[in-house]
Amino acid sequence: MTTTIHNDLNPRIVLGAADHRQLSILAMAGLTHLPDQSDTLLHELERARVVDDTKVPSDIVRMGSTVHYRTDSGQEPRVTLVYPVDADIAESRISVLTPVGTALIGLRVGQSITWRDRANKRHMLTVLEVTQPEVTLSP
Repeated sequence: MTTTIHNDLNPRIVLGAADHRQLSILAMAGLTHLPDQSDTLLHELERARVVDDTKVPSDIVRMGSTVHYRTDSGQEPRVTLVYPVDADIAESRISVLTPVGTALIGLRVGQSITWRDRANKRHMLTVLEVTQPEVTLSP
């Protein structure tokens, strides 16, 4: 009998302090409505290295980032990571409270992570490109 060992990929992730604070609030609030996904997000937040917002590298996935990634099935979607209220799959805006959204937060270009979908099926993705939203300054 052959035993296959599947090691999960859990690369180091980085979050800015503001995203970490807001996502912690979101995850705690979601524990009663989306307990599994909120718990997974809390786990990611616990293992993240939190840095000053001005020190987050530009190739890190943060809230509002547009991410081009490759799946283990060879697809290469491009999505924008948003809060649940702004999610719209038809517009490729995915919630951070979805399994893939939680997997993406804090990753940098070139990193891969394994994650489980709502049916508990294991997947892997690799970040190919990250684009940050344009910041408009008030006059």
